[in-house]
Amino acid sequence: MPYASDRTMLDADSHIMEIPEWVERHADPEIRDRLVPLGLSKAGGATAKMIEGAIQQAEERRERGVSIEQVVAGKKGWHAPGAFDPSERSKALDDLGFAQQLVFSTFSATQYLAHPDMDVRYGGIRAHNRAMAEFCGDDPRLIAVAQLSLHDPARAVQAIDEARELGCGAFWIPAAPVDSRAPGHPDFDCVWSALEEHRIPFMLHVGAARNFVGKEWLNNGQPRPRDLVGGGENLRVRDFMALSFAPQMFLTALVFDGVFERFPNLRGGVIELGAGWVPEYLRNLDMSQKIFRRSDPNVAALSLQASEYIRRQVRFTPFPGEDVGRMIRDAGAELFLFSSDYPHPEGTNDPVGRFERTFDGIDEAAKQQFYAKNFEYMMGA
Repeated sequence: MPYASDRTMLDADSHIMEIPEWVERHADPEIRDRLVPLGLSKAGGATAKMIEGAIQQAEERRERGVSIEQVVAGKKGWHAPGAFDPSERSKALDDLGFAQQLVFSTFSATQYLAHPDMDVRYGGIRAHNRAMAEFCGDDPRLIAVAQLSLHDPARAVQAIDEARELGCGAFWIPAAPVDSRAPGHPDFDCVWSALEEHRIPFMLHVGAARNFVGKEWLNNGQPRPRDLVGGGENLRVRDFMALSFAPQMFLTALVFDGVFERFPNLRGGVIELGAGWVPEYLRNLDMSQKIFRRSDPNVAALSLQASEYIRRQVRFTPFPGEDVGRMIRDAGAELFLFSSDYPHPEGTNDPVGRFERTFDGIDEAAKQQFYAKNFEYMMGA
């Protein structure tokens, strides 16, 4: 029996585990040799030899016709079924039982997303998006998440068109300013317009080629602790505490710089960045609007209450173990999404059970929103 068998569940966060030269195989010849080697430092000490072993085990499973069962409670990372093999991923999804699954990459952004040469940066993005589309292309349940850089808006729009033609269903954008420009700068309106026109959401996700906490905060005279779970982002306690800062600043720019006002059908997801902070963030948005509408023309020009833009246009994935029931009671059922984070270990061996244990007093309609309806809304259904 599949893991998710009691109701329709749509998974807003899953991953592939890239293997060496995954991006290079899909890159145009003129930039292939200029890509940075795949960086695995965030994997908590993963080695090429370990990856080679995982590839060999996947080949042996395929040759022996091993059944793919109990994957949610099984091995994670590269050793998880379907971590990098698309045909095996479909079998793993059969066992997981999720009706759809957004699929993000894990490490490949280290090869190009911060590259100073825009030809390499956007060439790497193009290669990544081709690879993602290929991985997901044979199974309609798998939705490829393309990557996007805002640094060159014209190239970004071209990247949207190319990835959309390949079948990608969402675009992962770093939650950061672009050089000296905020994400709400009018230079980027062509990007937001293209996403709105095609009804394709943007995604903010942990780990898009940027450190979480400055190195000076880690210089405390103590040995640096190991990563807690050895997963895709290699988080430690200070990183975890700061995760919500970047998405809050990014979304605040989209609200108060009028992006959501100008593009009311633009949709977005905040993925694997926690969600316990969201109710208070909405209250702070409204308080800020009330305080600064007299002194800031952009704030005064908004036609809605600031938090209503977020409610209308953005959805969030809580971490397994966060008290989603409390979040729903505090902020409403329309904001939050189910996610498994498969095959990253951060998703735990029972994400559904962890969420369900917080749902005392939550009615069936709210659960349906969490497990499926909010995902459908975010994706433009």
